[in-house]
Amino acid sequence: MSNSHNQTYETYGPSEPYTDVHSAQTLAYGVYAAPTSYDDSHPSADDMSPPADDTYTPAYEAREPAPPRYSAPEPVVEDGGNGRAARRRRARYAERSDGTMRRLVPQALVVAFLAGGTTAFVAKDKAIELSVDGKPRTLHTFADDVTELLAEEGVRVGAHDVVAPAPGEELDSGDEVAVRYGRPVRLTLDGHRREVWTTARTVEGALQQMGVRAEGAYLSASRSRRIGREGLALDVRTERAVTVMADGRARTIRTNAATVREVVEEAGVTLRGQDATSVAPESFPRDGQTVTVLRITGSKEVRDEAIPFEVHRTVDPTLFRGTEVVERAGQPGLRRVTYSLRTVNGVKQKPRRTRTELVREPRAQVVKVGTKPMPTSVQGADALDWQGLAACESGGRPGAVDPSGTYGGLYQFDTRTWQSLGGKGRPQDASAAEQTFRAKKLYVRRGASPWPHCGTRLQG
Repeated sequence: MSNSHNQTYETYGPSEPYTDVHSAQTLAYGVYAAPTSYDDSHPSADDMSPPADDTYTPAYEAREPAPPRYSAPEPVVEDGGNGRAARRRRARYAERSDGTMRRLVPQALVVAFLAGGTTAFVAKDKAIELSVDGKPRTLHTFADDVTELLAEEGVRVGAHDVVAPAPGEELDSGDEVAVRYGRPVRLTLDGHRREVWTTARTVEGALQQMGVRAEGAYLSASRSRRIGREGLALDVRTERAVTVMADGRARTIRTNAATVREVVEEAGVTLRGQDATSVAPESFPRDGQTVTVLRITGSKEVRDEAIPFEVHRTVDPTLFRGTEVVERAGQPGLRRVTYSLRTVNGVKQKPRRTRTELVREPRAQVVKVGTKPMPTSVQGADALDWQGLAACESGGRPGAVDPSGTYGGLYQFDTRTWQSLGGKGRPQDASAAEQTFRAKKLYVRRGASPWPHCGTRLQG
């Protein structure tokens, strides 16, 4: 046979599908993009290696083993005229071509699926600017709303924190999300204490949020001081207008003082000795308040005062009814009282008792009260004018006592005579009826001689 009939060609297998790795993209969050073009050329071994920054390859992009190399069809060789060898070669060629096609179709479908999935991922990716407590950063996310974004970034928020837009709001690429943490502030504002929450990061920002007028105010912390998540205690005293009245003059000042005493001092008024103010000096001064300074001078005075005694009465059946006899005279007690005397702005005040000392206890008086029935008459003396005698002797007064204190009663008995007639105690303490009865008994004994000046009145 000639060389032309026996010439053969090297056989190659079907072509291997190829992904253009140079056009592949690595997306945010490690998602690897499918190729955007397809090339039938045969790359070199170096070209087949993945790019250096491709750190993530999805499971569905695992490569299949390379198929055998494809060889060109052999030329027809003369076999003596029957053509059987040529037919066998054509059959083998057709079989190889059919197998190659069956392998190429699924690979093409995979490439098309990956290309479509990559387009969907790119469409859901969003560029968001997230600011957490004033620290911004730009990130890419597939989150649909603010809640998912915060959960994805591990940002936890509480009841006093502020999120804008609100949790649950949908996200679009280019949106800005801000998270501001709440901070507790133990605020004492003009003497009133309370706890408030603020998202401001400085004292000045917190005052602005709370609407506190800081101009001219006293602050326990500087305005530029930063407030940590743990919060702080803040004492604020705003500027107030207070009027101080002292020594006949009014002084109005603006102050952020903590006490009325400090306001008085700032007004240039000095408190001396017992001086006081119309409101408690340690109280908090209010806006528009008027404080009056009281100039006080004082002294002490000690007085002895009598304590009245009590009277105890006991029944005595030997005394005529209506007669009372002092068995034991009462004695008043004595107490020593100290008074504070004050003048306020030149006006004398009512004395104020500051101390009491008991010097002597009072002694009760004991009086006997008669219950014996009074006799109605004395034989030989009933018809006389006893009313006329009484009018002459005592002016008709049963308790009358002469200037010397010796004689007493209607008929001016001395005590000795009175008791000799059966009387008890002093005559002036007995009833008028008993005194008349005793006088009649005395007349029966001695006639009108006991009354030398008025005795003639008995005869009318």
